[in-house]
Amino acid sequence: MKLLICLLALALQTAPAAAQLLVPTTVTTPQDVTAYKALIAKADTALAMKPESVLNKTLTPASGDKHDFLSFGPYWWPDPAKPDGLPYIRRDGNRNPDMARGSDSLALARLGAAVETLGLAYRFSRDERYATQAAALARVWFLDPATRMNPNFQHAQAIPGITTGRGIGLIEARWLININEGLAMLGSSKAWTAQDRSAMKDWNAAFYTWLRTSKNGRDEEGEHNNHGSWYDAQAAHLALVLGRSDDARAILEQGLTRRLAAHIAPDGSQPHELARTRSLDYSIFNLEALLICAELADHVGLDWWRYATPDGRSLRGALAYLAPYADPAKPWPKKDLHEGDRSSLLPLLARYLRHREDASLRQILDANAASSGKDSTYRLFGAGALAADAGASSR
Repeated sequence: MKLLICLLALALQTAPAAAQLLVPTTVTTPQDVTAYKALIAKADTALAMKPESVLNKTLTPASGDKHDFLSFGPYWWPDPAKPDGLPYIRRDGNRNPDMARGSDSLALARLGAAVETLGLAYRFSRDERYATQAAALARVWFLDPATRMNPNFQHAQAIPGITTGRGIGLIEARWLININEGLAMLGSSKAWTAQDRSAMKDWNAAFYTWLRTSKNGRDEEGEHNNHGSWYDAQAAHLALVLGRSDDARAILEQGLTRRLAAHIAPDGSQPHELARTRSLDYSIFNLEALLICAELADHVGLDWWRYATPDGRSLRGALAYLAPYADPAKPWPKKDLHEGDRSSLLPLLARYLRHREDASLRQILDANAASSGKDSTYRLFGAGALAADAGASSR
């Protein structure tokens, strides 16, 4: 056991990660080794995954080009009062399973989870099989002219009878964080060539331009709940991937007030998310985006971890508000439409504790980790997909 811990720690220390922004943990405990074994099991499963492509969907976006990403709003249903069901009506929190069929949303979620898992497995093990598979999956979705996705989300979260795509559909683009982090973890593997890296950078640059200048992108930037937080996480991450640190700093500096201070109340609650019918899930989801922003802010000289407004709004406060509900015996104060996924708090606690030690939060994590049934791979990395449910890709 001690030898394996030493070997895994050495692999992390010597692996190149020039473009990697969300850094894996150091393997120091038997629990980390258990997480590593779980990671390898997931990566072995991903080796059998067939490449996903936007060309595989059965529906075509309004553009007429199947290379454009297509998804539908998950909480929209046919109007029973209309013969054709149009326009659809919203039932917040009630997921319509038909809205994921024939589109790209689940495929992108599966891709994001697989590439991140394979990248992390390669980074720890140096097994070229994982790098080769991650590279192959990325080439089909992003680089091969015959199968690649166009660098936009113009037709994300369409609503039948209302719109062919919306700004809030950009919430699904968050998987690009996982994908770019997974590819960065391939380091100097020959499987992901200099030509591949250059082509992926070009794709990211084109998407970043669309994200920052399109109407849908501007609409999402203006959102005041988890959508705005995830926009900042995506935009800042892409800016750093592209070497545009001034852009990233501007986004994250503004985010301290328009996201962190605006989304978190003095008592640590998140009022915008508490207003939803799945308030616990959305509170966790928004905080995940804010924690990613905090990690990215480290790269541009901003300290989100210690930031607090005069009336006490802070990341630590938001986490302290939610953390006790990792215990399934503690009732969530709001009656939600569905029981929230309390185990999703554990990766957030682990992420925070990688940057700031906190005895009370550590105690909550340790007290609930073993009994939660949560996949322990979150102990190794924090971009999200390793512990995410790809089936819940749309928000």
